[in-house]
Amino acid sequence: MSKLVLLLVAATLGCKLITGRWPWEFILSASRSEPERRARALLGVARLASREQIIEAHRRLITQVHPDRGGTAAQVHEANAARDLLLSQLPASRL
Repeated sequence: MSKLVLLLVAATLGCKLITGRWPWEFILSASRSEPERRARALLGVARLASREQIIEAHRRLITQVHPDRGGTAAQVHEANAARDLLLSQLPASRL
C-alpha cells in the first residue's frame, strides 16, 4: 500500500514538473472550456482567432440578432457575453 502511495505522489510531482500544472488542474480546465467552446460556436470563430476576428464575428452576429432586426435582447446579451469571454481569455501576445 505504501508503494502505491509513493508512486502516486511521484506521478503527481512528475506531472507538475513536466507540464507545470497539477493533475487536478487538467480536470478543472476541462469544465472551464465548455463555456468557451459554446462561445466560439456561437460567434463562429476558431480557437486561435485574433481579437479583430472575434470582434468582427460579434458585429456580424449582432446585426442578425438585434431586436430591430427581429432578434431578442437575450440573444444580444448572449452574443456580448460570448465576445467578452473570448476576449478575456486571449493571451497577451494576441491582444
